[in-house]
Formats: sequence, C-alpha cells, structure tokens
Amino acid sequence: MIEVIPNWHPVFVHFTVALLSIAVILFVAIRFIGDEKLRLQWEIVAQWNLWLGAIITVLTVVMGVVAYNSVAHDTPSHAAMTEHRNLALVTTVLFLCLAVWSALRARAGQGINMLILIGLLVAGGLLMSTAWHGGEVVYRYGIGVMSLPKTGDHGDGGGSEVRTATT
Repeated sequence: MIEVIPNWHPVFVHFTVALLSIAVILFVAIRFIGDEKLRLQWEIVAQWNLWLGAIITVLTVVMGVVAYNSVAHDTPSHAAMTEHRNLALVTTVLFLCLAVWSALRARAGQGINMLILIGLLVAGGLLMSTAWHGGEVVYRYGIGVMSLPKTGDHGDGGGSEVRTATT
C-alpha cells in the first residue's frame, strides 16, 4: 500500500459517492425533461451510474471494514467511526436493493417508478449523511491521516510560533 494512504477505503469511497449521487440527480432530472429521446438517454446513464455505483460500493464497504478494524483511534473517534459505519451499512443495503430493483425493471422493459424514485431520494440523503460522517472521521478526528508537525516547530530549532488569523 502507498505509505500516505493506510488503506484502500478512501480510493473506492469517492467512486461510490460520485456514481450514486449522479444516479440520483439524473433520475430526478429526467422527470423534468420533455424530449422523450433525451429522457431515455439520461435514464440509461442514470441506471448505469446506479448499477456501477452499487457494485463499487461493495468494495468500498469491504475496504471500510478493513479500515475500521485497522486504523489507530481513541474512544471519541471510535464512536464517530461506528456511527459512520452504521450509516454506511444501511445506505449500502438500500442502494443495493434499489439497484437490483432497477435492473429487474430494466430487464422487463420498464422504467423507474415513483416508489423507486422516492427510495433513491432517501438513499441519496443517507449517502450524503454517511459521507459527512466519514469526512468528520477524517477531518475532525484525524483518522487515517499522517500526523502534522507540531505548531511552532519549523525544524530550525528556534521554536518560533505560528501566527493565526486572529493575531
């Protein structure tokens, strides 16, 4: 593994968020497109984003479980990681169900119905919440990142202080 990235979860998670978010946005957008040909094209693109996003999400979750069980952390960050993990599992199950449902309907020559669209909106909201909590794990608790140098230590032995925006 690359030294800077302690595990593969950050690599896969961006594909999950991007593909599934685009799928939800496109499925909503096609409701407002009047041109039937364009609507059909966008629905195909949305379906492929959903299906590919669901597939890569399985890898994302596997890598997330590896990360959950391998990164060093303390009690507060463990609670944040657990909340992120639980949200991710619920979100994953929902998107996987929606992707299978979408694929079955596509195979039967049917489009996305209103119930699937509502499910996609709920799943999209859960995805954004999961991503937010994942960001907190990294940026608030510093999990999975290399430590920064202490402020005031510039390697010159002088220990000069770092100015902040308020000083």
